[in-house]
Parts: sequence; structure tokens; C-alpha cells
Amino acid sequence: MTTVALTSPAAAARTVTTVRTEDAGDLLDLLPEGAGLSWVRRGEGLVGWGEAARLEVTGPSALADAAAWWERYTAGLDVADDLGIPGSGPVLFGSIAFDPVAGTSVFVVPQVVVGRRDGVGWITTVGAGVPPELGRPPAPVDGPAPRLRYADGALDPATWCAAVATAVARIDAGELDKVVLARDLLVSAEPALDPRRLLRRLAARFPDCWTFAVDGLLGATPELLLRRTGRQLSSRVLAGTAARGAGAEDDRLAAALLDSAKDRAEHAWAVDSLVDALAPYCSRLTAPAEPELLTLANVRHLASDVTGTQRGSAGLLELVGAVHPTAAVCGTPTADAAALIGELEGMDRGRYAGPVGWIDSRGDGEFGLALRCAELTPDGGARLFAGCGIVAGSEPAAELAETQAKFAAFQNALEG
Repeated sequence: MTTVALTSPAAAARTVTTVRTEDAGDLLDLLPEGAGLSWVRRGEGLVGWGEAARLEVTGPSALADAAAWWERYTAGLDVADDLGIPGSGPVLFGSIAFDPVAGTSVFVVPQVVVGRRDGVGWITTVGAGVPPELGRPPAPVDGPAPRLRYADGALDPATWCAAVATAVARIDAGELDKVVLARDLLVSAEPALDPRRLLRRLAARFPDCWTFAVDGLLGATPELLLRRTGRQLSSRVLAGTAARGAGAEDDRLAAALLDSAKDRAEHAWAVDSLVDALAPYCSRLTAPAEPELLTLANVRHLASDVTGTQRGSAGLLELVGAVHPTAAVCGTPTADAAALIGELEGMDRGRYAGPVGWIDSRGDGEFGLALRCAELTPDGGARLFAGCGIVAGSEPAAELAETQAKFAAFQNALEG
């Protein structure tokens, strides 16, 4: 059964105004205290605050219900938008459950959105009572770092390594080719974590990632699940990971990743799963023959940029539902991998590893995968997530070390 809970816009909130601004400044600095929304990369993207409307949806038709709700919502708006570029006008931020059938996906229409694309800045406001000029919320205050305490999540490291060994045995037995196993880490903080501080630190450390925040889930993802601009589609697939080193060791690790048969096979499965899912929707679809290296502050990934031209009338949320979950966050075959995740992981992923991003009223938008992320908890702490692709030849100790390197991406933001 599908359950839907939503906030309907009042009549006064049906006016949407977008105006150009030269005064946007650093987008993340604009976020006010409390809940904010973000999709920012290299200083460009969108931030938002306030809540003009909200949708929470669960069930077999979750994304179709969300798309229909967004279409009805935007149809009733009085929009003044002279820019008409992706991200201007009404915008819906979304954070979709890893399993949309069982988990709850959250969609929020902010009262205020500030955006920048190709150097052009704008502000969008929902509601006739909201002034169109850019009012600056207080900037985050950088005080002393909070005192942190860490605790194991659903599985302690030894038990998680045993789960990896079980997964490898199932793969060796021919039950499946790959499964992605994740683990969580709990952190308590005094004083409570400030999401604005975390977002700023993540953006500074990982400028090539998309720094996101939707309804308490925030992080910096290097993986773009799907971008739609008009009929043009693009995706960045990541699978295959290596830690960074110092000096010559860093170069050796990079070369080893490119030459690794294990990592290249894992990457090929991820690319193939995306291409197979997108192909029915495209008149043209191109994937590179060889992956490239994506170098981040803490790890490297094998990366492939896939591009295509859409045919047919499918909307972005339908396309997102068609490609998710890819082998990069679930495994292959998908159904077998998902079943094994449920058997071995011992936790509810919630919105971790699910699509996160935004869509505008024209159907343009961007959705990444909620990786290198944390979910803020009511007590002021957070639940961190990290996962690894398990294939034939995976070694539990090495996979555990990979999760620790991925946790470090967020721990650096917490501790600095």
C-alpha cells in the first residue's frame, strides 16, 4: 500500500517569483540556522530554506505519486520567471529511500531558493508575502569543534567482516556477481551538530562533489545518478575504489586501481546496469570504453561519464526510478543483491544510497546518490554510512579499511 502525507500550499503561497541577483555570495553561507536544503558543487547550484509544501511517500508507486503530485502542484502556480534556466522558477528538493517501496521518500518545496549557474545568480520566492530581494540569513558561526563520541552501528567491525566473507562465499557459489554491503557508525555530539558548519567543511574539502542536504540527510557525493536538461541526459558512474597515499605511493595506488581486474569488473557491472536501464528511454546513449580516475581528497574511484538523448515523454522521476538501484549501490543481479543486503547488512538504510537532488517545473534537474553522508539524529548527533562493492576476490579486511576511508570523509567535517 502507498501512503502519502503532504502539506498543501495555501492560496497566498501560489505566487512564485524568480529574479536575477548579483548578490548571492557563497551559497552555503546563506543557509539559516536549522533545516536547510543544498545541492552545490564548486560554488554553483541551489540552496533553499523554509517549507512551502512537503510530500512524504512510501509504497510501490512512490515515485509516480511524487511526480503526479509535483505536476499538480506546479500547475496551480502563478510563476514569474524571466530566466527560464534549469533550477529557476519552482524547485522541488528530493531525498528518495534506497528502497522506495519500503522506505519513506521526502520531497520539499522551499519558500526561498537561491541559485547560481554559469555565473548567473537568482533568487526564487514562493508566496506573495515574501520579498523578492535577497535577504541574508546569519552566517554560520565557527566556534570550537563539538565533543564527539563514536559507537558501532548495527554491526561491529568483526561481525561486518564476517558478513563480507559470507557474501564472497555466495558469489563464489555462483548465486550472484556483486553485492554492495554498507555499515553505519553512530556519533553523539556536545553541543549539537550544526548542519551549516558540516556542509561548509564538506564543500571546502570535496569541491568536485555535490554537497547536498535534504530533511536531515547531508553529505558530499561524487556520484551523479542522472541529470536531465531538456532531452539531454548524463550520469557519472563510480565503482572501484582505492585509498590515497603520499608521494610515490599515491601514484602506485592510482596505477594499481587502473590495472585491477577486480575493480574494473566491478566498474563494468555498474556502467552496464545503468546503460541497460536507460537504453529503452534513449535514442542515443554513449558510454566510454575505458574508465578514468576520479581523484578526491581521501580516495580515488574509477569513473565513467555516460550521456544520452531522451526519447518519449518520461519525466525525470520516472527515469530515476528506472535506473535506481544501479550495481554501484546494490549489486548484480539486482534482485539477488538486494535480497542478500537485507539478509546480511543488519540495518535499515533509509535514504542512504538513495537518489538525492532536485527537479524544477520544466522537468530539468539533477539527482546524485546519497553517499559519503550522514543522517542527523534528534539528539544532536548523527548516523554515518559507508559501503563497498563485494565481488569475487574481495578480502574482508580490505573492505573494512575502505569503509573506514569513506567514513573519514565525513569525520573530517565533524572533527575540524
